[in-house]
Amino acid sequence: MPDRGNIAWLTRDKLDAGRWDDCIKKSPNGLVYGYSFYLDVICERWDALVLNNYEAVMPLCWNKKWGIHYLYQPFLTAQLGLFGPRIDAELLESFLKAVPARFKYWDIYLNHQNIFSLRDFNLYTRSNYVLNLATPHEYLYKNYRENIQRNIRKCMQSGASAQKDIPVEKVIELAKGQMKEFGKEAEKNLDRFRKLYAELQGRQMALTRGIVSAEGELLASAVFFFSHNRAYYILVGNHPDGKALGTSHALIDAFIQEYAGKNLLLDFEGSDIPSLAFFYSGFGALEEKYAGLKLNRLPFYVKWLKK
Repeated sequence: MPDRGNIAWLTRDKLDAGRWDDCIKKSPNGLVYGYSFYLDVICERWDALVLNNYEAVMPLCWNKKWGIHYLYQPFLTAQLGLFGPRIDAELLESFLKAVPARFKYWDIYLNHQNIFSLRDFNLYTRSNYVLNLATPHEYLYKNYRENIQRNIRKCMQSGASAQKDIPVEKVIELAKGQMKEFGKEAEKNLDRFRKLYAELQGRQMALTRGIVSAEGELLASAVFFFSHNRAYYILVGNHPDGKALGTSHALIDAFIQEYAGKNLLLDFEGSDIPSLAFFYSGFGALEEKYAGLKLNRLPFYVKWLKK
């Protein structure tokens, strides 16, 4: 077992990105969100906690408001927390205690192997849904809910077809159309996403898929990221005209057909929203819990702002 007493706080400029990414790559609980090249694009700022010679690592995504430093969960970064081999409650608690005192407020999500009962921190659970694609499509399809099978047939009977390599800007435009509010922060997040997609596509870790109508109109689309034998259903763009045709069902089924029989989990990235949980579970996806943590050490005169 490694010496658990040497957990260092390192600012981003002091990190060895090669060693960091090697740790993420080899960790049994590694996820695409933990790579340095992912965090460099999607985070405002991030530092890290590192055990010994990068034996276990934990990113700290942070920002500052009114002179107060806080930890937050970045856009399109479902799970972070502690990555490494042989993680247990004692090691996680040691890492959390090593978070610098300057961070007065935390609202973060850990990962699916960071769920423990801790002495000094109260973790809560969130829900993700994953579908194991290791079996043939015929078997997976039989486990779909009946209404999903019906919608897939309706979509295909309309003359729509699955299409690969949709221009990512078309996916983004459809995603923007679904947003209830679109302000400066949303625009900044989508700019980060463009850079992130380019970074991951260049590493052969990202692709797009879509459903196109018989007339050639894009009705459903999604970006998928890949790492650690997972395909992440990361950004979704649906046209209003596609809802009645069940195009989102057909899109997911087309992806499942493409990758069925492979050692791959389809990671739906959620959700705690009952309607989305119902939708994902309709494909036979199973719930995978992960941990969340909120901590408020703000001065009394601003504490009420974060209740």
